[in-house]
Amino acid sequence: MNDHLTVLAAACAEVGLDHTNAEPIRLGENALFRLPAGVVARIARSGQLAAAAREVRIAQWLAEHEIPAVRALKDITQPAEVDRRAVTFWEELPPHRNGTPAEVATAIRRLHDLPVPTDIGLGSLDPFVRLAERIDAATTLTEADRTWLGEHLASLQARYANLPPGLPHCVVHGDAWVGNVVATDDGQVVLLDLERCSVGPPEWDLVSTAIKHTSFGWITADDYRDFCDRYGHDVITWSGFNLLRDVRELRMALYIAQRAAEHPLAREEAALRIAYLRGQAARPWAWTPEL
Repeated sequence: MNDHLTVLAAACAEVGLDHTNAEPIRLGENALFRLPAGVVARIARSGQLAAAAREVRIAQWLAEHEIPAVRALKDITQPAEVDRRAVTFWEELPPHRNGTPAEVATAIRRLHDLPVPTDIGLGSLDPFVRLAERIDAATTLTEADRTWLGEHLASLQARYANLPPGLPHCVVHGDAWVGNVVATDDGQVVLLDLERCSVGPPEWDLVSTAIKHTSFGWITADDYRDFCDRYGHDVITWSGFNLLRDVRELRMALYIAQRAAEHPLAREEAALRIAYLRGQAARPWAWTPEL
């Protein structure tokens, strides 16, 4: 916390913002603080300057196309960099709640319909980004589990190289779940966390909601049907669904497995998720939605 505050103070001084009485919103891989005058500061993990700059460009591009999304603060040069930590500044959202499946569908449909830009460095979707590092960091797992995870990752990467044809590639959010699509009290449905925005198969964004029904039973069949109707496509009917489902499930399992190294309460859930990946239970799985 103190390290974050030191970085925050230096970054605010660099761009001329007041950090008096900064309030922590979330302290994780990225630390978020609420500043005076409706500003949110986001401190990225070390070495992410280029990624932070790219996220600001994406936010500016979405604003130009009138897509409801988090807005990078105007009239300052960002990101700021302090001790290899990139700090970006954003307009604070009005009061809001997590989106519903139908609201997620509406938001990503608008995004997917945009023309693909050529001048903001979007790059291609990498569904495997940081997964090998997370396996290395999952020190609470058995060596047998860690070995299996490495082999499973390699198998998925090989299968992804031959991903079946699907919908035309477009701009995808990259992490389109209900925590990253929120509904504000003034009626906006807003995209958050633009870090994984890229160009790729739109099915990647659709799978996140589909598995909430098929893999975990977190949403009802009616909720999922509403999602499909709002978007205009059911990704479960696509021949590549199982592959993207398996990749997304691996990402979700490894997120908790990495957290378990520092958060003892996550250890049981991490072991459970890996056991399910290894075929020790049939879907729907009894994963805890949030930890």
